[in-house]
Amino acid sequence: MLDVSLLRRDPEGVAVVLGRRGYVFDLGRWQVLEQERKQAQVAVEQLRARRHMVAKAVGQAKAQWEAAGEQIPTLLAAGEALAGQLRELEAQLAAAQEAIEGFLLSLPNLPHASVPDGPDDSANVVCRLWGKERIQSWENLSWRPQDHVALGALHGGMDFESAARMAGARFVVLQGYMARLHRALGQFMLDLHVTRHGYQECYVPYLLQEQALVGTGQLPRFAADLFALLGEKTRYLLPTGEVPLTNLVAEQLLDQGRLPLRLAALTPCFRAEAGAAGRDTRGMIRQHQFDKVELVQITTQELGLAALEELTGHAEVILQALELPYRVVSLCTGDLGFASAKTYDLEVWLPGQGMYREISSCSWFEAYQARRLKARYRQPAGGSVPVHTLNGSGVAVGRALVALLENHQQQDGSILIPAALQPYLGGIQILEPAGKA
Repeated sequence: MLDVSLLRRDPEGVAVVLGRRGYVFDLGRWQVLEQERKQAQVAVEQLRARRHMVAKAVGQAKAQWEAAGEQIPTLLAAGEALAGQLRELEAQLAAAQEAIEGFLLSLPNLPHASVPDGPDDSANVVCRLWGKERIQSWENLSWRPQDHVALGALHGGMDFESAARMAGARFVVLQGYMARLHRALGQFMLDLHVTRHGYQECYVPYLLQEQALVGTGQLPRFAADLFALLGEKTRYLLPTGEVPLTNLVAEQLLDQGRLPLRLAALTPCFRAEAGAAGRDTRGMIRQHQFDKVELVQITTQELGLAALEELTGHAEVILQALELPYRVVSLCTGDLGFASAKTYDLEVWLPGQGMYREISSCSWFEAYQARRLKARYRQPAGGSVPVHTLNGSGVAVGRALVALLENHQQQDGSILIPAALQPYLGGIQILEPAGKA
């Protein structure tokens, strides 16, 4: 959430910055909530002072019992009356503070000054390209490349119909070496990030309590995108490994010497895709269930921006090793995620579709998540401040499978396996279509 002290100090300035992302800050509502809190707080403090004076008078009367003993019953009655009034006022103050908390949870993060302005994804800025020459070679083919759905049918290992019968739309069953390829991709990514980039591998819960999702910003705003399991206590299927990994520092006071923390996990992800009706209904691009290697960094305020560049570079290494052309895009203010201060998307080229598609999103949240999580670190000079959190896909396994099939297909439908991935497939260099000798 936003820094409440900043809101109290400069609400008009906050409104201007939020306006960059097209968000209209309700200044009037904030002023009403803050005025109610101030009035309740002043009343509580005044009544606490009066109760303290009465308690002190009772103590003095007891010390001088012979001279003032007759005052004690009157003072005690006054103290009890004040205590009752104080409980009422403290309840009013708690309600005012809860209303402010709810208001803060509804506010998106402030975009970093370096984020380009714009209303929507049309204003996103391409920062760099990798593998452009491979894209150009596709444009000069004498044959038309197929998309992953056609290639999956050709290889006989991608079954959407069976998945739909048992689970509904937006699921897939992978079989044979297609399933093995999917597994190999996830293991390859996780191993690379652990051994080369220094991330600590984690195994995390797939069921999460509400507070964990509030802490990282999925709740309350994006409840419709989550799968809730109703029982004695409501839990949610994790939408991304970001949530449990980032929650590892919730309510923690860390020593600065421990930072940065680099955490990684390969998990399934479950998303209702409530706002995606009619989008990407073909194939594996937008599924309710998919696997992803998630990268999380917990760092200091001074290193946040540099950590974003580093984390993005770590995700890029995966795409380069898989020989997949991609571009890095800086999201504009109008396309920025709710909790993010700055985001780079990695978009992989899909020749079967003739377009770039997102395969990783790398975001820096500054202290936004940390305030929700109550995650802080001690500074050497004294005192503590919120950590800065970052996360990124390193990368989405299903979309990597899609990109590999489409980018490494041959005219006969066979798939060349990049050298970096071959050890994870027992040395297989090429996948032949089903039935081909």
